[in-house]
Amino acid sequence: MSKLLKILVLIVMIFGCKNENSSEVSIIEIIEVIPNNGGGTIYYNLPTGDILYVEASFVNSQGENVKRNSSSYNNYIEVDGFVGDSEVEVELRAVNSNDESSEPVLVRFVPLTSFVYLVQDSIEISPDLGGVKLTWNNPSNKTVYVYLNINNGSESETRILSSKSINPNIFVRGLQAISTDFSSRVEDVDGNTTGEKNLGTYTPLFEQKIEKNSWRLVSNLSIDGNAWEGRTTNFWDDIIDTAETNNDNSYFIIWRDRNSGTLQWPLDIVVDMNKKARINRFVVWQRAYWYGGQAGVPYYYQAENLKSFDLFVSNDALNWDLLGSFDLGNPAVDGVIPEQSLEEAANGHEFSLEEVTGEFRYFKFSITSNFGSDTYVHGSEISLYGICLLYTSPSPRDVEESRMPSSA
Repeated sequence: MSKLLKILVLIVMIFGCKNENSSEVSIIEIIEVIPNNGGGTIYYNLPTGDILYVEASFVNSQGENVKRNSSSYNNYIEVDGFVGDSEVEVELRAVNSNDESSEPVLVRFVPLTSFVYLVQDSIEISPDLGGVKLTWNNPSNKTVYVYLNINNGSESETRILSSKSINPNIFVRGLQAISTDFSSRVEDVDGNTTGEKNLGTYTPLFEQKIEKNSWRLVSNLSIDGNAWEGRTTNFWDDIIDTAETNNDNSYFIIWRDRNSGTLQWPLDIVVDMNKKARINRFVVWQRAYWYGGQAGVPYYYQAENLKSFDLFVSNDALNWDLLGSFDLGNPAVDGVIPEQSLEEAANGHEFSLEEVTGEFRYFKFSITSNFGSDTYVHGSEISLYGICLLYTSPSPRDVEESRMPSSA
């Protein structure tokens, strides 16, 4: 090997060793640490230079090695996953665009009580329709998993409830109205968990069909559904129209010629229940029998049947709360209605609400479309399910219809 070549190789080796064993990235300057529930926020000043991000390295309470990164656009990094009241250690490094790291800076602090314990201690439970309602306080606004253990003496199960809301309201449905024991434990996304806590014994409220014998039409707030054999009040007479015979004709018929010559959506049917109730679900039926159709072949999903609607509730028929917008859907495939869709329509279209309503006296069934007709809209029946709370006047014997003041 020539003398010149030996010198070049030596230079490369020297500089290569120097770059490998030294770092040109300065260390981070720590400003302060603010502990929070189960972790902390570390504030710092970044060193000068081409810094890409800051890396935090620590061991969480599960014994896992964790790395967290924070962009150079930030001046802080958050660490979590700790339980207990012991001091924790976090190493911070600045990393540049060449993936070179600074020497670590060791940060020590004591986190506040983990939010899983705060959630566990704050859980409140109360009976509700067909189940129970749980609330808790989660000041961290981080995801928790509440394992709710349910035991009614003959059956037991565990429901997993997840939320990151600060003050969630979560309903657990499908429980029998019998004395039931409840307990819980809370877990975070890192697997840190509390012990099991006894929440007490409660009896879920019995869900019932809201009786309709006191329901009355608020006529001056409602569309005219009395065309031909139809009657608006048939919508809650507990007679469900069938396709086999016209002996049980029970439906409303809204005809444009009885309503200013046009179907002006929405078409409202307002009902005074003369009682207060809370509901968690309801069922709607279409008209089934069709005089011009083949006997036994239902009229479901055809042009004049109702398709979509909004449901509102109120205590004074002046101020309305929207429960939701609903649609029966159009299951036709190449003009053919699948058998299972016909069966669903015969059994009634059931709609469950995300939450049990507050108490109300009036409801407004506001039809927003049918399956295509610009002349008629039909519907057979509606049933509400929940709990009846309070009977109000007038008596069902007093009047056939309710009528609100014109200002209503």
